This record gives sequence, structure tokens and C-alpha cells, in this order.
Amino acid sequence: MTDYIVAIDLGTSHITGIVGEKNANGTFSIVACETENPLSSIRRGNIHNLDDTAYHVGNLIKKLESHLKGSYIDKVYIGVGGQSLRTIDHVEGKDITEGAAVTKDDIKELKEQCEKYVPDLLDVLDIAPAVYYLDGRQETKPVGVPCKRFEAHYKLVIGRASIRRDILNSIRDRAKINIAGIIVSPLALADAMLSKEEKELGCALVDFGAGVTSVCVYKDENLLHMSVIPLGGNLITRDIVSLQLTEAEAEKLKKEYGSAVLHKEGEGEVIPVDMEGADRKIEVNDLNAVIEGRAKEIVENVYARINEVAELKSLGSGIVLAGCAAELRNLPELIQDRCKAKVRHSAICG
Repeated sequence: MTDYIVAIDLGTSHITGIVGEKNANGTFSIVACETENPLSSIRRGNIHNLDDTAYHVGNLIKKLESHLKGSYIDKVYIGVGGQSLRTIDHVEGKDITEGAAVTKDDIKELKEQCEKYVPDLLDVLDIAPAVYYLDGRQETKPVGVPCKRFEAHYKLVIGRASIRRDILNSIRDRAKINIAGIIVSPLALADAMLSKEEKELGCALVDFGAGVTSVCVYKDENLLHMSVIPLGGNLITRDIVSLQLTEAEAEKLKKEYGSAVLHKEGEGEVIPVDMEGADRKIEVNDLNAVIEGRAKEIVENVYARINEVAELKSLGSGIVLAGCAAELRNLPELIQDRCKAKVRHSAICG
């Protein structure tokens, strides 16, 4: 399996596994991609049932191995995006001898100090590249520049300690699959979707999932903020159930007729309800009144998270949408109206 890299993303609506093969030029080709429906094993991006998750991940591995012509998967990277994930600021610094300049060893020393930092009752899952300051001035290339005080400002991605513990207990110990590493899914998605220019001009990547919505904000190529909102597409579906529908029918109607914006021109249009023992119809506007209410709540939370760290008008590349819940009709229109920023929708369904 040394030629393959395997990643598994623990999503609320589906667990996705991808096998990639490294090419001679350093790029990767996708060899296989499979999914498992975790039912209630994963809730809001976190492992809820250790045994069920181990079962579904084991099934997923078997599906992926069926594409590998006799090769076996011996280790995997696990992508996580649970609701407790967020970034915090952390600074490491040192005084530089008068007349001397910053060296690579200084950078390494501060990074090692940062890696030793452990927040109370929390786990550091990733460390974004540092922003360097020399005597209080930002410097992108500090090596060789003389100063008196050298500081590295880090964004630490933290979460509950149970995230790592549950992954090890479920996937490593129960499913007997070696863990190569834990990846913060929102940051991995941002690296895959956003260009260097978008990160430089400033943008927010909003990933609307089934259980949670993650927000990553970039400016001057640096990560300013990452957080996870515990609201997602499943919540909209459960709201629709209040119209006396099963969850399956509610999800179906949301996908086929749902809109994040209630348009008056749909007034009077009705939808047949396809349920056993149910012979009735629902007005489109009744459906979308429910959807719009919850969609506005989610968008308001997104707006607040972005506005905490950056003025939306300063994000030259605007807002980029991803995730299967972002397929909801007119959601970009709703976001653009609230945030007063340009919005583009990615083809990636995360």
C-alpha cells in the first residue's frame, strides 16, 4: 500500500473514503471513491457510536480495496469537522542578540515551543502556518532580517479531547485500522478549493454540511478564523417534518421543491405527498416558509462568524459555498443579500 494514500472523512450524512495514487510528477490521481451511510453513528461531525462507526468504516475499507487489484489498505488519514472545532491565537517569541538576524533555527525553535502548548481540556488538531513579526512589524520572509524581538503568531485548531480519543477507540481499536493522521476537514477543503489569489484577496469558505456548517476566513494568504456552527441541512429537514411528513419525504421535498428564499410567484402551487396512507398535498409556499426561516438563521450565524474577524467588503474574493446542503435553491441569493458580498458556488459536494 506504499503507493496509495487513503483518506476517510467522517461526515454526518455520509462517510466518504478516497484512495489516491502519487504520480511521477508529484500530483495525485484518484483511484477509488466510496461512501457509507452512517445513519446516527456520526452526529454533527463527531463519532457518536463507536461500534457502529467502526462497522461502517470497515465496510468502506472493503469497498475501496475492491478497486485496488489485490492491494490492501493498512493505514488511513481521518478527516474531522466536529462542532467543537475552532481556531485560537497563540504567540511564541524570543529576543534576538543585538546585531544578529533571524535564522531558520529560530523559526524551528518557536514552532517546537508552539507544538508543546496544550490548552486546558482541549486538543490541538492542527497548526496553521505562522505569521511572523519583527519588532512588531509583519515580515513574510524573516530569515536574515536583523531585529531585537522575533515573534511567531499561530492559529491553533482546537477541539474537544474526545475527538482524537474516539477516533482511536473506534477506528484503530475496534475496526483494527491504523491511523496515519487526523486532518481538519474544513482546512483540507479550503486548500483543495481556494486558489492562492483568493486567499490573498480575502475570502470566506462556507461548507454547508448535513450536521454542521464550517466557516474558514482567509486574508493576505493567512487563515484568520475557522469555526463550526452546529446547524446544517438536517435541521431544515427536521423542520419540514413539522408539516406532518416523514423524514424521508421531507428530505425529498426539500431537494425537489425547496428554496432558501420564499417567492410570492409560487403562491397557490401545490406538491403531492408521496407517503403510504397519505392522500394530501402541501403548498410550495408553506414548505418554503419553513425552509426560509431556518436558512436565514444559519446564514445569520455565518455572517456573524465572518464579521467577527473581517469586514465582508474587505474580502475581495467574497464567499465560496461548498457542501451538499449548499445545493438548496436560492441559497447563494440569500447569502448575497445578507452579507452584501459576491458569492460563488463550488461544484464540490462535501
